[in-house]
Amino acid sequence: MKESFIYQVFWKRFQANRFALTGAAVVIFLFALSFLAPYITPYGPDDLDLYHVLLPPSAAHWFGTDDLGRDVLTRVIYGARISLLVGFVATGIAVIIGTVIGLVSGYYHGWVDSILMRFTDIMLCFPTFFLILAVIAFIGQSIWYIMIVIGLTGWMGVARLVRAEVLSIRERDYVMAVRALGARDIRIIFRHILPNALSPVLVSATLGVAGAILTESALSFLGIGVPPPTPSWGNILTSGKDYIEFAWWLTLYPGLAITVTVLAYYLVGEGIRDAMDPRLTRK
Repeated sequence: MKESFIYQVFWKRFQANRFALTGAAVVIFLFALSFLAPYITPYGPDDLDLYHVLLPPSAAHWFGTDDLGRDVLTRVIYGARISLLVGFVATGIAVIIGTVIGLVSGYYHGWVDSILMRFTDIMLCFPTFFLILAVIAFIGQSIWYIMIVIGLTGWMGVARLVRAEVLSIRERDYVMAVRALGARDIRIIFRHILPNALSPVLVSATLGVAGAILTESALSFLGIGVPPPTPSWGNILTSGKDYIEFAWWLTLYPGLAITVTVLAYYLVGEGIRDAMDPRLTRK
């Protein structure tokens, strides 16, 4: 009953935020679009038509065609699959690592906390994007490598947020009572502390998806991200930059897709934060 009431209060506060609802609607629409891609467009993402290259938007090709005659709308839709996959898998890896480190660091504190937080500080000192560039240059281009590397270099913020929550929660009466009853540390951490420390994790995860999508797009734009011919918003932008003076649609539509998607996730993240913290809820 208590959990049901909490969810009801959260949903009521989230619904009151029109921007968050709009962002959630855009995210759901993108998911539906990416899963139903084969049924939405009659073209394939790699279908070549050398007789119709660099055509402007028309009834036959709503977003025009690229330098190989491929339908840009189709490639943007299929590119959503890659961007969303990278965003969720990379963020999932980062959230798992950051949550575990934050829980252990905050619960045990002392020398354990000092070692883990100094390691986190060292990781934060490295320029993340250039670290990703260096790693991918050594291990090669692959969508799976990109997801793993982004995840392994994006957990530090989650770890610090979780640690801060755990440091507060571990001193509360119900945790001390469970500890006095002889419960093991693992049970206390994952049964009693983790559920109450998930609020910043959910917000960070939502914003992390947007960050991972931006990172993947930037890597693909530089030519070291998702390898062609697999379509992603970044490499669609790359293929269009040489024709930007007379084929503006090659950069406009994938650029808009990245902008709208990232903005939608930020709106959802802000909405979740406001709904979980009554002090921030808009009246």
